[in-house]
Amino acid sequence: MRSSPKHNLTHQLTHNLGMAIVKGDYPVGAGLPSEADLCLQYEVSRSATREAVKMLSAKGLISSRPKQGILVLPESNWNMFDTDVLSWILNSKPSLTLLKEFTQVRVAIEPQAAALAAENATEEQLASIEKALNRMEDAGKGLDDPLDADIAFHTAILSASGNRFIGQLTDFIGTALRVSIRYTNRIKGVPGADVQKHADILNTIKSRDPEKARDSVKTILDEALELIESQLSK
Repeated sequence: MRSSPKHNLTHQLTHNLGMAIVKGDYPVGAGLPSEADLCLQYEVSRSATREAVKMLSAKGLISSRPKQGILVLPESNWNMFDTDVLSWILNSKPSLTLLKEFTQVRVAIEPQAAALAAENATEEQLASIEKALNRMEDAGKGLDDPLDADIAFHTAILSASGNRFIGQLTDFIGTALRVSIRYTNRIKGVPGADVQKHADILNTIKSRDPEKARDSVKTILDEALELIESQLSK
């Protein structure tokens, strides 16, 4: 089913305004142009503009009230788990502190996800993790994208955890990994991840050993966190 022109315009305006807010083009506490002015400025309909304002309000970037107008809210109000918001931040101002905080979230979630996968993963889910590992090996030969393969591996483990809450974090984790992995690989001076360490993770999950699975994931995440912290301390 194809998106309607109105839906596409709404999405584009939401993206443009979201990026502008995140970049600081509209400072916190300042007002955005009125809906009527936004219509003229971006050449979109009033209904598409109204929908975009609603979407940005739902993401915590703005408040829109009668007589008050459209005000930009502080970053503490932004929904960091919203993949649009996270993507806008990472694409405009991916600070080392933000990457550190994100990696700390990974440390809190992914080792436990691996432990649960060792207990709960179906044969089909194990095959998905293995397929992603094979893609990582192919990427080393120039036959696949190393970043996409690495992200597929980690999100496949989240899905294999059998925990519905963890499973729903795949989009959030995948969005931030796109910047985080690229950055840590650049510090290490390598084009892709250590395939052997990822193979070790898969093997611990396949062996149904939750503790070893947890430790194997924590090892690579601790390494990533140390790399980021080493850059922050410079």
